[in-house]
Amino acid sequence: MTKEIDALKAELKLRGFSPLTVRNYSFFAEKFLQKTNKTTEELNQQDVKLYLSSLFDSKSKNTVMLAAAALKFLYIEVLKKDFEQIRMPKKDNPLPEVLIKDEVRKLIDSADTNKSRLIISLLYSTGLRVSELVNLKIEDLNLTEKTGWVRRGKGAKDRMFVISESLSKELENYFKDKGNIYVFSKDKPLTTRNIQKIVKNARIRAGLNKRVTPHTLRHSFATHLLEQGTDIRMIQILLGHSSLNTTTVYTHVSTDQIKKVKNPFDALNSPQV
Repeated sequence: MTKEIDALKAELKLRGFSPLTVRNYSFFAEKFLQKTNKTTEELNQQDVKLYLSSLFDSKSKNTVMLAAAALKFLYIEVLKKDFEQIRMPKKDNPLPEVLIKDEVRKLIDSADTNKSRLIISLLYSTGLRVSELVNLKIEDLNLTEKTGWVRRGKGAKDRMFVISESLSKELENYFKDKGNIYVFSKDKPLTTRNIQKIVKNARIRAGLNKRVTPHTLRHSFATHLLEQGTDIRMIQILLGHSSLNTTTVYTHVSTDQIKKVKNPFDALNSPQV
């Protein structure tokens, strides 16, 4: 089955999919082919249904969705087989976990090294995805202008982001005499798992009961922008969302905005003008 997996990887790369997507799709395609143990000519849509249904016993719905997307791409784009009879599971859309500003401050202050503190600070200050942060190069930053560029982010698109003024100065000092190519590493990117561990350890030291990941900082960045009155279309651009619908989830998360709503009940006994 190596031939089919190699063909899948090649097709994904040609289409501009991210390395993470290539890895995930290849993983599920390989597991599927191993489990069915059939030739590509023998494979049918029922094999996909049986495999996906078996995943529901131990995997989340979103993981099953990812597996289904991988197999759909394999069938249609690589094996040239029908996929029409397979209904894709609907994605769960829970509201994202968000930290209040005091919790962000505690998290940053709980980092065990200056490098870890800067990593957490930059995640929150920019709203970058963790995959974007690890691939960020020093040449992508303009600390004088307090801006930076994500090169070939999600969807293979470039976009500009902003950095806080105080953090820009700290980063400038941090880079001195480092000789780094990447912002936080010398010759090759850090792993996303490395960043996840840094955030997790800081959360434990900070005593935060919420589940906190690098993506939580992205959600918090967007929510806090909305709370301070930033136009949602600008937030969409900063986050690199292709659709405004993706960004509007933050209108449901912003508790500060909800608290500011004047309840009409309080006006019932007010003098009528």
